[in-house]
Amino acid sequence: MVQYKWIALSNTTISVLMASINGTIILISLPAIFRGININPIQPSSFQYLLWILMGYNVVTAAFLVTFGRLSDIIGRVRLYNLGFAIFTLGSILLFITPNTGDLGALELIIFRLVQGIGGAFLLSNSAAIITDAFPPGERGRALGINQIAALAGSLVGLILGGILATINWRFIFLVSVPVGILGTIWSYLKLKETGGRAKGEGIDWIGNIVFAGGLILILLGVTYGLMPYGGSQMGWGNPYVIASLIAGAGLLASFPFVERKVKYPMFRLELFKIKAFLMGGISQLFFAFAFGGIMIILIILLQGIWLPLHGYSYSVTPFWAGIYMIPMMVGFVIMGPISGALSDKYGARTLATLGLVIVGLAFIALSTLNYNFNYTEFATIIFIMGLGSGMFGAPNTTAIMNSVPRNHRGAASGMRSTLQNSAQTASLALFFTIIIGVLAATLPAALSNAVTNAGAPQLAPVLSKVPVTSALFSAFLGYNPIGSILSTLPHQLTSSLSPTVVATLTSKQWFPEAIAPSFMHALRISFYIGSAMAFIGAIISALRGGRTIAEEVENIPDLTRSIKSKKNEM
Repeated sequence: MVQYKWIALSNTTISVLMASINGTIILISLPAIFRGININPIQPSSFQYLLWILMGYNVVTAAFLVTFGRLSDIIGRVRLYNLGFAIFTLGSILLFITPNTGDLGALELIIFRLVQGIGGAFLLSNSAAIITDAFPPGERGRALGINQIAALAGSLVGLILGGILATINWRFIFLVSVPVGILGTIWSYLKLKETGGRAKGEGIDWIGNIVFAGGLILILLGVTYGLMPYGGSQMGWGNPYVIASLIAGAGLLASFPFVERKVKYPMFRLELFKIKAFLMGGISQLFFAFAFGGIMIILIILLQGIWLPLHGYSYSVTPFWAGIYMIPMMVGFVIMGPISGALSDKYGARTLATLGLVIVGLAFIALSTLNYNFNYTEFATIIFIMGLGSGMFGAPNTTAIMNSVPRNHRGAASGMRSTLQNSAQTASLALFFTIIIGVLAATLPAALSNAVTNAGAPQLAPVLSKVPVTSALFSAFLGYNPIGSILSTLPHQLTSSLSPTVVATLTSKQWFPEAIAPSFMHALRISFYIGSAMAFIGAIISALRGGRTIAEEVENIPDLTRSIKSKKNEM
C-alpha cells in the first residue's frame, strides 16, 4: 500500500503544477488573449486591463493567504485545500467560456481571474503545511524540493503550451487547467486526510482578518493604479485616490499587530516571529520575491517586443519563441530544486539559501551588461545560472520556515510565508513597471521623434512624441507595431505626404522595436541593479538565520519557546 505521505505529495504537486502552468501560460499568451477579445493597445485605458490580468490574481491570493491559512488550522487543512481545488477549476472554466469581447470581455477575464485567485489562496496556504504534516523532519526538504520541481516544470510547460495554443485559439489557454483541476479535485476529496494538529475550540478573528485583508488590498490597489496615467502625468502616483489608498492601507497594516495582541483568538500568532528561523526565513523570502518576482515578465517583454522582431520573427510567433528562449531559467531551477532540498535535510538551509541569493544577485548584474541586440548564448547562460540560484534558495528556505513552526500553527505559518511571497511579487511587478515607465517617460518621446525623423517622416515627430508611454510598453509586450493604428487616425493630408517607402519602413516589424530599444534597455538596467541589491540584502538576512531549528510536535502555542529545539550544527 502506498504510504500516505506520497499521496499527499503527489496531490499537492498536481495543484502546484496546475497553478504554475496557469501563471506562465497566461503571461506568455496575453498577446493572443487581447487580440482575441479585440482590445486595442493604443487606447490609454487598455493598460489597466494588462495590469489587472497580471496582478489581480496576486492581489487576491496575497490578501487572503493568512486568513485561509489560519482557518485551515481551525477547520482542517485538507478540507479547505479541497475547496481551493474546486474553486480554481471553476475559475478556469469561466475563463474558457468568457462570453464577451472588448472592454466587457476584459472585465470578465479579470473577474474570473479573481475567482481563480481565491482558489489559489486556499491551495497555496495549505499545500506546504500538508506536506510538512505528512513527512518527518528529515525528509521534508526533499519533498518540498520535488514540489518545487513541479512548480518550475509547470512554468516551463506553461511557456511552451501558451506559445503553441496562442496560435490556435486563445480560449484553449484556459482550458488546460480544467482536466488537471477536475482530476486533482476528485483525488484530493477521495484520498487526502487530516493529519495535522487542530486549533480546536478556537474562534475566528474577524477583526484581524478585516484589518489585515483590507490593509493589504488597499496597498496593492494603490500600487496597481499608481502605474496608470493620471492627468498629464504618465503615472498615477500623484492621484489623490492612490495616495489615500496607500495611506489607509499602511495605517490598517500598522494597526494589525496591536489588534492581534487584543483579540482572544488571533489569526496569526505574532509569537512565531520570536523563532529566528521563521523570522529570517520569511524576510529573506520577501527580498527574494522583490528581486525575482517581476523578472519573468520583464525578460518576456524584452524578447517579444524587441529581440525576436529584430531577429526576423513575426509578431504572430513571438509568444511561442519567447517561451522557448526562457527555458534555460526553468531548467536551472528544476535541476537545483531537488538537490538543494535534499541537502537542506542533512545540512540545514543557511549556506544553501544564502549562496542561492548571492548567485541570483550576480546574475542580475550580468544581465545589466547586455545590450538589446544581445548574443543569445550569453543570455541563456545568465538566466540558467539565475535559475540555479533561485532553485538553491527556494526549497531550503521553505523547509527551514516550516520546520521551525509547531504542527498546529503550520497553516497560518504557510499562509504568512505565501503572503510575503505573493505580496512582494506584486510589488516587484509594480516596482519594475514604475522604473520602466518613469525612464521611458523621460527618454522615449525624443527617441521616437528622432527615429521617425531619421526614417524620412519629420512631419510625424510631433505626433510620435505624444504617444503614451503605457501604450508603447503595452504594444511592445503584445508584440505589436502601433504605427499602423496611429497612421489610420491622422488626417489624410498628413499621411498622403508620406512616401510608400517611408510607410513600409515605419510599419515594418523592425522599426518600432529598434526605436524603443535604447530607452527600454536603459530602464531595464536600473531594474536589474535594484533586483541585484534586493537579492544581496536577502542573502545577508539569510546568513543571519542561525542553525537548524525544528519544532517538536506540540499543540500549545503558549509553550512555543519550550517546543523549539535548536540544533547547533550551524553551517
